[in-house]
Amino acid sequence: MEYRIKLENMEFRAFHGCYDLEQKVGNRFRVDLEITAELGVVAEEDCVEKAVNYLLVYQTVQAQMRITQRTIERVSTNIMQALYAQFPQIRHIRCSVSKLAPPLGGKIERVSVTLEQ
Repeated sequence: MEYRIKLENMEFRAFHGCYDLEQKVGNRFRVDLEITAELGVVAEEDCVEKAVNYLLVYQTVQAQMRITQRTIERVSTNIMQALYAQFPQIRHIRCSVSKLAPPLGGKIERVSVTLEQ
């Protein structure tokens, strides 16, 4: 049996961007995750140590957001790779990274990239 964990609207200040100025002044980013994992004996044994611990997931995302990248596609890929490495019971990840109020010369709420693996 599988189960899903969602971490929604995680917001970070980071320095991702294709322009040098973006990497200097930073911007606000939002990350949304949906993780599908093998349940195994997590529920049966009520064992948090065997579960995908959402606090550790958050900390992993936070650490990856500190690594400056030029594209949010790379940021999303890094997040997914780090989570797969940390939690072997993960079967699927949907990761959306959004740059809030991107500097595009007009009014726009956000630009987002969603990757699934």
